[in-house]
Amino acid sequence: MPHKITLTGSATGPLREYDRYVSFDMREKGSPSAPKGLKKSTFISYTVFVAKKAFNKTGLTKKSIMHEKVLIQGEPTLDIPIDECPGEIGVICFQITVLPNKNDKEAKQEVSKDQQEVAATKQEEKQESVAKEAKPVQPEVNETPVQEKKAAPQKKQQPIQPKGTKDVVSFEDIIVPEAFLKTRPNPVKTEEVIEFVKRTGHLDKPLTIEKETKVLKDGYRRYIVAKTVKMEKVPVIYEYQK
Repeated sequence: MPHKITLTGSATGPLREYDRYVSFDMREKGSPSAPKGLKKSTFISYTVFVAKKAFNKTGLTKKSIMHEKVLIQGEPTLDIPIDECPGEIGVICFQITVLPNKNDKEAKQEVSKDQQEVAATKQEEKQESVAKEAKPVQPEVNETPVQEKKAAPQKKQQPIQPKGTKDVVSFEDIIVPEAFLKTRPNPVKTEEVIEFVKRTGHLDKPLTIEKETKVLKDGYRRYIVAKTVKMEKVPVIYEYQK
């Protein structure tokens, strides 16, 4: 009986197009706990292969595949060459489904709460107005208005960047050469950099790119980490500034 596999998450690499199918990379973490005496498992990287017809039905694009959460159902395969399958395990996709974004639900709930609060405030103001009209007129008493202290404007804090950073550029502007896409960075070291970013809020080192073309020259692992944690801006140094 063939093995079945189910994956959930977003693409961790760019969409690659072939004649009749497309592929992209995903990853999933291992179990946070393991039986006593066994080592804990780290994440596994997968390369998913989807027929173009099935992929087009989802409405996903090259850009949205990096941000939308999808559910993949299929079978694992180890027979695909590494130049087409950078992940540790290939997955032949039988069904791909775009999952709803939790942020959209939370935003709708927040809007609904805000509307309820506004309605409650208006109701209270209306009741106070009716109560004031019902009270007998009292002689006016001059009161000295209390001036509220103006809050001092807060200075915008610039995000911390790693040592040696020469510039900060948009992540989407960086172009990754085909040679990098065929490589597979050590997943353990990649996970260590991800944990560093979560702990400090910035990469451990800047990426090296060409100034004019924005082509990546060094730091493919940090590029993958930036994409995984969805960085909009990344620190860089230019090739001539080595």
